[in-house]
Amino acid sequence: CRCCADSRRHSSILYNILRSEERTASPAGQEPRRGQASRGCPCGSRRRVALRSPQVACKAASAVLVKTLRFVQNVPCFQELPLDEQLLLVRSCWAPLLVLGLAQDRVHFETVESAEPSMLHRILTTRRQGEQPPPRGRAPGQPHHGPGGGGGPHLPSAGEIQAIKGFLAKCWSLDISTKEYAYLKGTVLFNPDLPGLQCTQYIEGLQREAQQALNEHVRLIHRGDEARFAKLNVVLSLLRSINANVIAELFFKPIIGAVNMDDMLLEMLCAKL
Repeated sequence: CRCCADSRRHSSILYNILRSEERTASPAGQEPRRGQASRGCPCGSRRRVALRSPQVACKAASAVLVKTLRFVQNVPCFQELPLDEQLLLVRSCWAPLLVLGLAQDRVHFETVESAEPSMLHRILTTRRQGEQPPPRGRAPGQPHHGPGGGGGPHLPSAGEIQAIKGFLAKCWSLDISTKEYAYLKGTVLFNPDLPGLQCTQYIEGLQREAQQALNEHVRLIHRGDEARFAKLNVVLSLLRSINANVIAELFFKPIIGAVNMDDMLLEMLCAKL
């Protein structure tokens, strides 16, 4: 790890190669500001990871996705919306809804660090080819494709996976009930802030109803816990950091490959699950 190199390594050939790469990448050859190293080494959170048991975890996530879309289809107010509005809402919120479903079903998954060429190997290889060093997590010469493209997968980082696991742990610590999960999903599903929506006021009213129902349920069931509604709103705020690309790459690309997630969602949404 170049962030944690001690003074004895500062004169090594590898250290000087890495430093020259950093100077080249920095604008106008600027040196990193003092104090950056003292903020902690970020290399651990950047390491690319993959599922330890992809067949098991992907199967569980696929089952949760089916249950999630079935829940959405069974919401009467959702069915009253035009199909293009339905698809727009689902495209924007399928990943947060899926993570809520993973929490509700208490799906556990483990990851392992992916094997990748060493820093020195990548630098020397790309220098022979006269190319720029590829980003970490992608082998030299391997193109990057988004969630809907082909090619090799762009594996999530350890930091991204830790954020998902932290969210699941937060939900489990609150012991969220089935009704509370339903109201949370309704709040996430009916998002009036999406660009392109035509029924904005109607959708905003549905989101407000979901929030009011959640608040009333919490007051009735958890009378002694005045902070519970605020804690559940923290859960909603944490969902905003969920990256749909990360969810797709982690749980679905191993089994569907280059299939576009939007196409798959449209097909599932129009089918009778």
